[in-house]
Order: sequence, then structure tokens, then C-alpha cells
Amino acid sequence: MSILSIVLQVILGIGFIMFGYQKFTSEAMKQGFEYFGYSDGFRLFTGFFEIASAIVILVGIWVTSLATVGGAMIVVTMIGAIMTHVKMKDPFKNMMMPILLLVLGAVVTALNWSALF
Repeated sequence: MSILSIVLQVILGIGFIMFGYQKFTSEAMKQGFEYFGYSDGFRLFTGFFEIASAIVILVGIWVTSLATVGGAMIVVTMIGAIMTHVKMKDPFKNMMMPILLLVLGAVVTALNWSALF
């Protein structure tokens, strides 16, 4: 495992714990999901999935194959976020954070891919 992977895993892990937690506590997140046409149940599922992604990618520091799984979970989540922004015809600047997080998740996945085999 590379130092780059560990640094990205820590950044993504901390970030996704915060992002997931906000799905449960932030009024702005509730309003955002309503704006996108999503239910409260989907908002809560997204929060759980983001926190699970964070835990998996952080445990992946010690269990390398989980780094690959956690990175892939983040990639899938960010594809969903980007597709939502596209569906809503949001400006490109609103997609920059999900795109960046997708790239970082993909880098972690790629760096640790060989641990799956």
C-alpha cells in the first residue's frame, strides 16, 4: 500500500463520515434532497451508505482489499451524485466536488486493485 493511498483514504474517510452525518442532521441536506425529488428514506440510505463507505475505506488502511471496496463504494455514490446534478441541469461548478471525490475514490480503487486477487 502506498503513502498516497493512505493519505487519500484518511481524507475520504473523514470526509464521508462528515457527509453521511450531515444527511441525518442538516436541514440544508433535507431541503437539497427535496429539491432533487428524493425521499427522506433515500436521504437516510445515502447517509448510511456514505458512513459505511468511510468505515470500509478507513479499515482498508490495514486490510488492503477493503480499500478497493471502499473506493468503489465512493465512486458509485459520486456517479449517483453527478447524475442527479445532470438530471437537474445544474451548472458544471455544482458538479466539481462530486467529480473530485469520484476521481479520488477511483485512485484509491486503482492503487489497491491488486489486493483483490
